[in-house]
Amino acid sequence: MPQHLILRLEAPLMAFGGTMIDANGPTLDLPIRSMVTGLIANALGWQRGERDRHQRLQDRLVMGARLDRTGTALRDFQTVQLGGNDKAWTTRGLPEGRAGGANTYKSPHIRQRHYRADAFVTVALRLDPPEEDPTLATIEAALRAPARPLFIGRKPCLPSRPVLAEPALEADNILVALKLAPLARPDIPRAQLEDRQQKVRFAIPPSECSGDMQRQSKMLADVRDWVAGVHAGESRIEHFALPTEEIAVSMSAEDLP
Repeated sequence: MPQHLILRLEAPLMAFGGTMIDANGPTLDLPIRSMVTGLIANALGWQRGERDRHQRLQDRLVMGARLDRTGTALRDFQTVQLGGNDKAWTTRGLPEGRAGGANTYKSPHIRQRHYRADAFVTVALRLDPPEEDPTLATIEAALRAPARPLFIGRKPCLPSRPVLAEPALEADNILVALKLAPLARPDIPRAQLEDRQQKVRFAIPPSECSGDMQRQSKMLADVRDWVAGVHAGESRIEHFALPTEEIAVSMSAEDLP
């Protein structure tokens, strides 16, 4: 039975990507494969120029996501004017410089960035083939002790808890793995959730689904061409909701690190 890693994504702000138009950067409700690829590569300490390694990791990545807490949508309207001597923070530990003289100012940047505020997402993933480097065990070790600070979608989106807080689990597929991962909603008693017949949303590849649940199939732009440096691909993803009683016992506040 294949091993799966369970990632817990929680932060004051998270951004899961989406089709960007001009300077308007939207976010989805759940993370996509290219974003999780970048998260893992950052934990491993890979450089952005190692494009073939990123591409192969994305090609091997099989993942699905569950929306434990929806959070709220937040839109950030940004304006900034940068000079030649201005520096930017990076996860490499070195400031990022800019071209131009000390007194050279570029036109103000005006853009919109969308986030999910106070959301909680559970991700299940595995690698296919599993024996190729990096292995799932290598990625697990890197997520527990990342080579660089991790962020969830954008650099300001620092996680508020360990991304990986539990050991890998065995499951037939991604859907089973997500059902086995405890529901992370300590703020709402499980009995209350069941009384409301509340459901939890999933997004999973068709090959990882099982059962006769009602599903909505969508094409999602979740694939990046890492060699060319652009997003250039889509995957078919099944979206559906399951009642809370089909998911493992809810995590209590004491269980959360």
